[in-house]
Amino acid sequence: MYDDNNVFAKIIRGELPANKIYEDDFALAFHSIEPQANIHALVIPKGEWTDIYDFISSASAEIQTGFWQAVKNTADKLEVTEFKTIANTGPSAEQSVFHFHVHLLSGNIWGMEDK
Repeated sequence: MYDDNNVFAKIIRGELPANKIYEDDFALAFHSIEPQANIHALVIPKGEWTDIYDFISSASAEIQTGFWQAVKNTADKLEVTEFKTIANTGPSAEQSVFHFHVHLLSGNIWGMEDK
């Protein structure tokens, strides 16, 4: 069940601040407050989806397309063409905010420098 008091829902509603990178009708992107790479953005859809399974099964094709376009537009704003996208799904996968979101990471990903 979706908790509309989660931190990302509050950011979307403007109740909490975020260092915004990109925003449109489908998504909001902002810099992570706990970066794990030189560039670490979070891209969150504007809707009530708990994880990627919920998003894929419940969001319309238009919303899904708009969200992934927002991920690309965020990368463009950050001027990166090489990056990783990560979507943690579930507590054992270290999902800590149960509002579907994608981490966009570029540059050195901390803890992976030797790989």
